[in-house]
Amino acid sequence: MIMNQMLAFIKQMSGKITEINPVSSQTDARKIAFIRNLQKELKQKDALHVPFRQLPVVVFDIETTGFYPYHGDRMLSIGAVKMKGADVLENQLFYKTIYNALPPSEEIADLTGITAWELTQAQPLLDVLREFYRFVQNDTLVAHHSSHEKQFMEQASWNVTRKNFQHRIIDTNFLTKVVSPEIDHVHLDDWCEYYSIPIKQRHHALYDAAATAQLWSENIVKAEEMGFRNLRDIYIHLANHSS
Repeated sequence: MIMNQMLAFIKQMSGKITEINPVSSQTDARKIAFIRNLQKELKQKDALHVPFRQLPVVVFDIETTGFYPYHGDRMLSIGAVKMKGADVLENQLFYKTIYNALPPSEEIADLTGITAWELTQAQPLLDVLREFYRFVQNDTLVAHHSSHEKQFMEQASWNVTRKNFQHRIIDTNFLTKVVSPEIDHVHLDDWCEYYSIPIKQRHHALYDAAATAQLWSENIVKAEEMGFRNLRDIYIHLANHSS
């Protein structure tokens, strides 16, 4: 069901071409202020004690030109899906490409399906970040191999607001190594095959986010079955069993 929802959503979004106009510095200042204020609010939120069944998270994925944001690699798109507990909220999706004047390499274009023309028609980074943060609000973020997402979000937030990135990002490995310690899968494809999770289009930010959400759901269910009540219980378990 979620794949059909996503396909319709992507088709809808792809039909909306953003006209690129100069944006006033005053407008930019308001957008930056919104992001900064939201980052401040995050410091007051503690998700560790929220029961898993009630925990709201946003599972997200980004596509980039490479792996090193501090050496010039750029974000191309962001996809995200909201969840509450183990439930994927199929009608709460986010997907945006990000304006890039430079075209992606042929390898990246083939991998992601994102074209140079699509990037020149997309919104600039500041606008996409503001809309993404409006979507996320102060929910906890979840990603697969989250160090990749974290590095790019940290760099993007600093470039746009000159403030550090404040959202908590949890890696799916945080739960998988607790509920399935005997399995040493790393790649999303391997985990999806293990749980029979379909991916409509690999290396598409929204489809990868949806697959990651299904993986997170599987792990939440297992964690509850094992007696873990919240994220704090997982942290304590990992601390007690670290070598």
